[in-house]
Amino acid sequence: MGEKILFVDDEPNVLQSIRRTLRSKFDLDTAEGGEEALGMLNANSTYAVIVSDMRMPGMNGVELLSQAKQQSPDTVRMMLTGNADQQTAVDAVNHGDIFRFLNKPCESEELSGAITSGLRQHQLITAEKDLLENTLQGSIKALTDVLALTNPEVFGRTTRFKHRIRQIAEEMGLPDIWQLEDVAMLSLIGSMAVHEDLVKRKLHGESVSFDELAEFALHAKVGADLLKAIPRMEDIAQAIRYQEKNYDGSGYPRDDIKSADIPLGARLIKVILDFDAFESSGDSEQAALGKLKAQAHFYDPTVLGAFNNTFEQDSALVVKPVPISQLADGMLLADDVVTSSEVLLVAKGQETTQSVRRHLQNYQVNDQIGDTVNVWCQAE
Repeated sequence: MGEKILFVDDEPNVLQSIRRTLRSKFDLDTAEGGEEALGMLNANSTYAVIVSDMRMPGMNGVELLSQAKQQSPDTVRMMLTGNADQQTAVDAVNHGDIFRFLNKPCESEELSGAITSGLRQHQLITAEKDLLENTLQGSIKALTDVLALTNPEVFGRTTRFKHRIRQIAEEMGLPDIWQLEDVAMLSLIGSMAVHEDLVKRKLHGESVSFDELAEFALHAKVGADLLKAIPRMEDIAQAIRYQEKNYDGSGYPRDDIKSADIPLGARLIKVILDFDAFESSGDSEQAALGKLKAQAHFYDPTVLGAFNNTFEQDSALVVKPVPISQLADGMLLADDVVTSSEVLLVAKGQETTQSVRRHLQNYQVNDQIGDTVNVWCQAE
């Protein structure tokens, strides 16, 4: 008992029999048809396993489990049907990503064993997800914190990118936003291998030659090569590799990849990188956005449209001075923090973490910065 099971069938007698047979072994809910099941999945996304009959009025099992895959991707999906033809099995596996296919009538021991196997599969899925989202994320956070402190001019921008990419992803309704945030946070990791002056000029939107642009684009390859050696980072590395690639196929790397074949993370970060460079050159937000639209063939139109819509979210934010002693994790800096000798400590747009707070406190104690910093807050 513990992890919940959802069993779906349009026949009340079948559901009653299932409850009688399995309730002593599993934490079981039942639904009479696909619509009710989707409603229950929406209300409770923690179902470990869903078992559906195939032939149901309105929405058959393949249709239900296909939608369940989109709505609750970690839920293990199984099909139970009396229609044992080959095409049904093929459709179920291909469209619903079915873990197991069972034929009616199904003995209680066989059904119980299949559910137990489904629960084990769910445990493997969630364990891997925990590894990715917690253990790996902790390592990435430590890495980016160190890089942000050693080169705030470059790596302070990545938090700004992270904020932007989350806004776009939410606007587009994308799953696995944490992976896209990693693309943003690690997008400039390879810039340490490029001449510092060139990186600074490029990120500030200054003019660079064709040869210099090719040299700068190497940072994407360097960053991708560093990350691809880390388990489970292959997709993130590939997005970073293609961040300098334009939607029309121009840009870097020089290959035949273009439009929707460019990794989604690369298409998102491309818009953000170019916007940030325009804004860093002195353009207002609206002027920078106008320049993106003027070269719209460089960008995924869906991504560019979603990015445009996110500016309505930013209009609800205001700048507020906050004492350094009262900073909390996750606050977003509204201005660069520089010392009295004009040394940049933390860049505009960076989130405050424990290491950032300590960094600022050390300089505050030595009277090298003021007692407050400006942060973005929700308007009251």
